[in-house]
Amino acid sequence: AGTRTPFAESARLKNLQNLRKDNPLSRCLPVSVSFLNLRSVTRFVQTPGLIVTLHESPNSPHRLIFLDGRALPKDPSPTWLGYSVGRWEGDTLVVTTIGFNDQGWLDVGGTPQTESLKLTERFRRTDFGHMEYEVTFEDPKVFTRPATARVAKRYMADTEILEDVCENEKDS
Repeated sequence: AGTRTPFAESARLKNLQNLRKDNPLSRCLPVSVSFLNLRSVTRFVQTPGLIVTLHESPNSPHRLIFLDGRALPKDPSPTWLGYSVGRWEGDTLVVTTIGFNDQGWLDVGGTPQTESLKLTERFRRTDFGHMEYEVTFEDPKVFTRPATARVAKRYMADTEILEDVCENEKDS
């Protein structure tokens, strides 16, 4: 795993000391890709050239993963969930994402994301009911070397994505 840079460690400690009051989720703002995929219920909708992910998490916009062979943009407009392209390596979906804004947190502890962030995700079904998810964070402003997290995800048959709405929090 990567080690946080002094900038990232200072930001994380500040976020912990102020009881995470600036957490995007507590301010009705979107959460990061890593938070969504590591912690929330996700539905994948796949077409031949595109995967759309839907998340059961407040203020989480849908995410587009282009599978049509396009390259990542050279200078993407920064967004909460970035710009994603994917490809299949055997039975593993590999997704590369860039173009993030500097407002998200990579984890609930307040590790910041910056516009330099590049994510590489790997999704692999191990059997009908289970999927391995691995994400590698590359951000020289946040980590001294790439950091990787892994989690086993469960398939939840006959479960619908429920609406989860943030009620426009104004005074967190």
